[in-house]
Amino acid sequence: MGSLFRSEEMALCQLFLQSEAAYACVSELGELGLVQFRDLNPDVNAFQRKFVNEVRRCDEMERKLRYLEKEIKKDGIPMLDTGESPEAPQPREMIDLEATFEKLENELREVNQNAEALKRNFLELTELKHILRKTQVFFDESVPTVYKSSSAYSSSKYRRYPQMADNQNEDEQAQLLGEEGVRASQPGQNLKLGFVAGVILRERLPAFERMLWRACRGNVFLRQAMIETPLEDPTNGDQVHKSVFIIFFQGDQLKTRVKKICEGFRATLYPCPEAPADRREMAMGVMTRIEDLNTVLGQTQDHRHRVLVAAAKNLKNWFVKVRKIKAIYHTLNLFNLDVTQKCLIAECWVPLLDIETIQLALRRGTERSGSSVPPILNRMQTFKNPPTYNRTNKFTKAFQALIDAYGVASYREMNPAPYTIITFPFLFAVMFGDLGHGAIMALFGLWMIRKEKGLAAQKTDNEIWNIFFGGRYIIFLMGVFSMYTGLIYNDIFSKSLNIFGSHWHLSYNKSTVMENKFLQLSPKGDYEGAPYPFGMDPIWQVAGANKIIFHNAYKMKISIIFGVIHMIFGVVMSWHNHTYFRNRISLLYEFIPQLVFLLLLFFYMVLLMFIKWIKFAATNNKPYSEACAPSILITFIDMVLFNTPKPPPENCETYMFMGQHFIQVLFVLVAVGCIPVMLLAKPLLIMQARKQANVQPIAGATSDAEAGGVSNGGSHGGGGGHEEEEELSEIFIHQSIHTIEYVLGSVSHTASYLRLWALSLAHAQLAEVLWTMVLSIGLKQEGPVGGIVLTCVFAFWAILTVGILVLMEGLSAFLHTLRLHWVEFQSKFYKGQGYAFQPFSFDAIIENGAAAAEE
Repeated sequence: MGSLFRSEEMALCQLFLQSEAAYACVSELGELGLVQFRDLNPDVNAFQRKFVNEVRRCDEMERKLRYLEKEIKKDGIPMLDTGESPEAPQPREMIDLEATFEKLENELREVNQNAEALKRNFLELTELKHILRKTQVFFDESVPTVYKSSSAYSSSKYRRYPQMADNQNEDEQAQLLGEEGVRASQPGQNLKLGFVAGVILRERLPAFERMLWRACRGNVFLRQAMIETPLEDPTNGDQVHKSVFIIFFQGDQLKTRVKKICEGFRATLYPCPEAPADRREMAMGVMTRIEDLNTVLGQTQDHRHRVLVAAAKNLKNWFVKVRKIKAIYHTLNLFNLDVTQKCLIAECWVPLLDIETIQLALRRGTERSGSSVPPILNRMQTFKNPPTYNRTNKFTKAFQALIDAYGVASYREMNPAPYTIITFPFLFAVMFGDLGHGAIMALFGLWMIRKEKGLAAQKTDNEIWNIFFGGRYIIFLMGVFSMYTGLIYNDIFSKSLNIFGSHWHLSYNKSTVMENKFLQLSPKGDYEGAPYPFGMDPIWQVAGANKIIFHNAYKMKISIIFGVIHMIFGVVMSWHNHTYFRNRISLLYEFIPQLVFLLLLFFYMVLLMFIKWIKFAATNNKPYSEACAPSILITFIDMVLFNTPKPPPENCETYMFMGQHFIQVLFVLVAVGCIPVMLLAKPLLIMQARKQANVQPIAGATSDAEAGGVSNGGSHGGGGGHEEEEELSEIFIHQSIHTIEYVLGSVSHTASYLRLWALSLAHAQLAEVLWTMVLSIGLKQEGPVGGIVLTCVFAFWAILTVGILVLMEGLSAFLHTLRLHWVEFQSKFYKGQGYAFQPFSFDAIIENGAAAAEE
């Protein structure tokens, strides 16, 4: 039971392991997950440690496995995940694993290289096939010829230009030779044109044409045609769209220029024979080679698929084995070697209750390794601060995470998580109270709880879903508590349940009721006088004039009541800390004044609320009628400021009970007197104790009283407190800060609990607005059309209800509840200055490794 309300008792142990048994023993401890090792070589570089080569080998194996995983995912092959965790392999098995991974990687890389070469060859042949096909079309359409006319008719009007038309543009023309080139040629001589053919990416074609025109000054003729089917890039497997082009030119100079431009635009040029017979023969050869390549490519892909399928069956297990080996050697690097180099020495934090379990695991490791020398586990005395370890299960884990988000508890400090299991959903429900909305939330949480095994197996990196699933028990409890408070408020989707009938009755006749918009019911004659069996009377739902006034008065008071009780409980928790750590000064001069201050002022205000509820009623006669009921807020302000109360109404009394004025003055004086006690008593007593012990405030000095080993419940922070003494000036400053914070915080924290009332009011009003302005529209429709309208309106209302009132309002209430626990409650006793226990656990390492790999 102690471990539930406080962290586990921890012990610092020294572990001696034989070198041959160290690997197996650490492996067993990793499976157990109950030991946190300390680094005994903090000044040694990571690359100079004993097992750095083994860690590097593990890194190399992980790299090869990631390569295999990438290839498997690329092919969409499912990887077998049995959910089992194989044991860490023996060191000698590392060689077999390395050989297996090396063989797989080399085989896969060779297959990929061959496949890439085959695909590149296939791409080239495919492009050549399209070039031969398209260029044949170009040549068949027209033959470029140039006729030389006489010099008198050398104008462009009498000159024929080469013309090549495709199916889409029959009148396309291009000038191949300028006037100077025509004049330079012999009369009547046909000009021989050269050409190059190739393919280029379609998006580069417009820029390619412009560059050819500008660089060659219009003395080239370009024809292009799109390749209809996309081609596969052998490098990355992407589908690319290309076009075939053929460029006609004259002269070697233009040929060189054209080839350089093609090279710059990464266009691929292919040989294209001039004779039609040669082109047909080449096309037939290309088709034959393409068919052969298709056969070889299919066989290559089949072989690659078989290799990957075989690897996919064992990949998850291989990852687990390699990560376990790496974790073991990384942990062994934290150990020290003795002078004989035959024994490894480690220091570790272990839970005191689990020492026997750890010793059994060490024996199993020794037996597995075949060592004859048993390991030695010695408990050490230390002044170091132990880590904080709170045992959790799937139910308490989420609540403990809420506490740790504020700060990990100091060692053996009171753990607020068990109390938060009740107070957190309850305070949330006070703000979120609605039977319908609470039922939606509870059902969602219950669904996640019922399906938790299947949902947990479906690992996802969706952060929002992981938060919801991790807090499924919190969501379920918040929904259940909200259903309870919804019944107390008698509120379900802004309407009330009439389970027990109303205790109010109409004394008016029918005509009076029909003629008057507002009527008042008198508690003296229209009320039965007996309390409603459970929750609120449903008649308040139809009280349009004073419904909000009544609810405000009720919810505001219960918010203050719950808040004061919650804060008092937090102060009482500090008493458990002081008594456990035997801190007598803090118990007498911090806890008692704080509790007295809170009780005499704020708990007294709560008592006044109950007195007012009990003594004053509308059915009573003066001086205890509703007209004589004083304002609690004004009474409290007058009490603190020592003001004289205003004269009461006629036949009413000034005070609620006899001796109230004297008691209030006494309470305020005692509460004010507690402030200097909290402020000065502890620092003065510490100063007096130091004078008596003749201890000078020298930084770094330690007293004998503070020295000591780890004990079962020693002093705060690890039972030793072997720390530097604080200067007296610092003690006075700290105590002043704490006192001012507590005194002012008591006022502000009490007011802060009014958020319970404010959010409850806002939630109820939003629900009523949605009902009045959305759903009621559909309910007023009649006939068949009304059914269709109601269905649409109900769907819209349901979406708004879930989206706004359940999700957004739920998130708002959750954050406000979290603040009430972190600031108003935990600040009274919880320091949260510890550090978490992080044991060497294979489960945690594998989970973190898998999450990192997915990212």
